[in-house]
Amino acid sequence: MPLCLSQDADADALLDRDPFALLVGMLLDQQFPMERAFAGPALLAQRLGRTELDPRELASYDPEALVQIFRGPPAIHRYPGSMAARVQALAVAVVEQYDGDTGLIWRDVEDGRELFRRLAALPGFGTQKAQIFTALLGKQRGVTPTGWREAAGGYGEDGSFRSVADVVDAPSLVRVREYKQARKAEAKAGKPTAGAPKG
Repeated sequence: MPLCLSQDADADALLDRDPFALLVGMLLDQQFPMERAFAGPALLAQRLGRTELDPRELASYDPEALVQIFRGPPAIHRYPGSMAARVQALAVAVVEQYDGDTGLIWRDVEDGRELFRRLAALPGFGTQKAQIFTALLGKQRGVTPTGWREAAGGYGEDGSFRSVADVVDAPSLVRVREYKQARKAEAKAGKPTAGAPKG
């Protein structure tokens, strides 16, 4: 199933064929509209004059020059300076820990817990982002080691509309956005979130 995360055919095609671009899109999905975050890798590749993103190139790129690329205009992210640094740190980790092959992060993992552990250890990731990406890999990329749904937490539930893992078209994007807005409203009102322990 082709990815439909940015709602832009060319940007989604890059995410579809380039695992590092998909990883970068997940990294950028923070305090920024989801579809623009996942369109970011294509914009970055375009400004670098590339058809795909090379972790080795980004790992060794001049940091200040990379910040300028992120600033645009238009900016690749709401926080171009910090996100340029995070993308570079992510590239360094992929080069140093996985020999520049992003797919090695999830290829032939023993189980869902190991997949989650590897993702959570990446720069700019953490528990929630690792859970969401675990769900995305399982639901849309066919990466389904034993226990992947459990490792993804609520994001791994079948039929949910909680995160980018559940976005497969424009209507599902709307449903995920509605879910997120409802959660924010609950938090603002001081109500317990769905599934949260009481007391």
